[in-house]
Amino acid sequence: MASIAIVGASTDRSKYGNKAVRAFVQGGWTVYPVTPKAETVEGLTAYKSIADVPGHLDRISLYVPPAVALEMIDQIAARKPVELFLNPGAESDALVQAAKERGLEPVLACSVVNIGLRPDMFPDE
Repeated sequence: MASIAIVGASTDRSKYGNKAVRAFVQGGWTVYPVTPKAETVEGLTAYKSIADVPGHLDRISLYVPPAVALEMIDQIAARKPVELFLNPGAESDALVQAAKERGLEPVLACSVVNIGLRPDMFPDE
């Protein structure tokens, strides 16, 4: 079973960081929400940082501003994910460059759409 860390996971069901958690759970993935703002997201244990997530990660999907992601890029690279998704709003030229410098090939796309779902399939409440 594939695993994913949703960085920028949210308890607010109108946020993409929450819709992604629900989408990947529905898609059968092992989901690790990452946020310093909550203990749980959609009933799953939330982790304060990417370094706290246990085990191997197939995918890391970012739902944070590029400046926040840049501060985390060394931790992200250390996890050696198979895929790193920079969702709309999370990408920047500086972040793409920083990721590539660390041996990552970032995917600039919506990770939810990538698994055949759409964020609008998940209600805001």
